Amino acid sequence: MWIDSHCHLDAPDWSDAQRPVLRQQARAAGVDFCVYPAVERANWAHVRELAHACGDGYALGIHPLYVLQADDADLDALAQELQRCHADPRLLAVGEIGLDYFVPALCEPAARQRQWHFYTAQLELAQRFGLPVILHVRRSADLLLRGLRSLHVQRRAGAGGMGGARAVGGIAHAFNGSLQQAQAFMALGFCLGFGGACTFDAAQNLRRLAADLPAEALVLETDAPDMPPQWLYTPAAARASGASQAPNTPAELPRIGAVLAALRGLSPEALAASTSANVQRVLPRLAALRH
Repeated sequence: MWIDSHCHLDAPDWSDAQRPVLRQQARAAGVDFCVYPAVERANWAHVRELAHACGDGYALGIHPLYVLQADDADLDALAQELQRCHADPRLLAVGEIGLDYFVPALCEPAARQRQWHFYTAQLELAQRFGLPVILHVRRSADLLLRGLRSLHVQRRAGAGGMGGARAVGGIAHAFNGSLQQAQAFMALGFCLGFGGACTFDAAQNLRRLAADLPAEALVLETDAPDMPPQWLYTPAAARASGASQAPNTPAELPRIGAVLAALRGLSPEALAASTSANVQRVLPRLAALRH
């Protein structure tokens, strides 16, 4: 069975009536479990309710694309929510958090500083509550690694938490960096998320990385409704002419996985087994929940 380690089934692309249908379609396709990361304070309750309704898991955090409209009161609220939900076995991580240096508005000096503030504050919350993190990585891998290394230095110096002194670890979502960056994340206890981007024939560097990384480094994700695989993608020129982009869904995960399995010379079943084991290793509450 497959695990979709990153899916925004709560996104406004779908109605409340459509979501359980989409989840059932994914389950029928072999997707046994999904993880729903939050993006802002306004959807924390929604991802939690969706996870419970669908038998899945969730993460709570503030996405870098939303930090410009957030404030420190949201960080305080996140701490309170993590405290309140800490006993909930379906709370798996802090996320989606990170840095985005692709969106022009987020590359301005003030926006970069604000992203860093929210990123490091949420890393500290993850350490405090003994939870892994789900990282948004877009042209920001080196700085994300810097923040993680700083946190690990603090941990070795004696910083504790509700989960003990365990390293944060987690998933570097939609990874598209270098081999050296991949190895650095792995050394810090992270798996790397691969999804629809690796299905494109033109993504040669990413496909090479997906083929060559150690088996224990990989997890699969759809990022639905975003990050469509090649067979769903509508080129920009067609969209400019009025064609619509079909949303990605978690039911696409097995077909994405089959592409990655072929790149690695594996059967889809073998890849499903190894990537599912990897998700459970880096999100330990998921392993406990499933067993």
